[in-house]
Amino acid sequence: MNPDIRAGVQRAYSAAAENPQAEHPFPVGRSFAESLGYSPDVLATIPAAAVDAFAGVSNVAVFAEIPPGATVLDLGCGAGLDSLIAARRVGPTGKIIGIDFSEAMLVRARQAAAEAGINNVEFRQADAENLSLDDASIDVALVNGIFNLNPARDCIFSELARVVRPDGAIYAAELILREPLPSETQASETNWFA
Repeated sequence: MNPDIRAGVQRAYSAAAENPQAEHPFPVGRSFAESLGYSPDVLATIPAAAVDAFAGVSNVAVFAEIPPGATVLDLGCGAGLDSLIAARRVGPTGKIIGIDFSEAMLVRARQAAAEAGINNVEFRQADAENLSLDDASIDVALVNGIFNLNPARDCIFSELARVVRPDGAIYAAELILREPLPSETQASETNWFA
């Protein structure tokens, strides 16, 4: 991945973690999560540390089939909303591994897990294209909106194929354009969220 793009994406997401109420180049927070289909009742059970800095693109942890006792990877976990929802769904015999490249987001995720008293989740800092997980160690992977911001997509897909068991499942969500963007809004080095 281009180091300038990586640094810019990391700065933007870290800024959302550090000050979610500020203006960001992407939607953040509780009302945005509700607009994607997260139930207000579910969000009310998750600490604000995770909900306030939510910046996904879908309600993947809600619609994914997550069996009790599963080992779940939340790749690009951000502030931990999907991880905490999944942790409750797998129950005490399951395990969640949340991975993100923003330490500021992981601070929020760890805080939210502690506030919720959820002990079956672990948060790690890593790049999506280089996972420190054993082969075939994951039952279900959740990926909520990281592909558009990381040009190393082939490596991410390879890593997911490596770590998810052959009979496992990957639930991924991403924004997709229906038509080309107008030239004035196309991505550039100063506007890579377009």
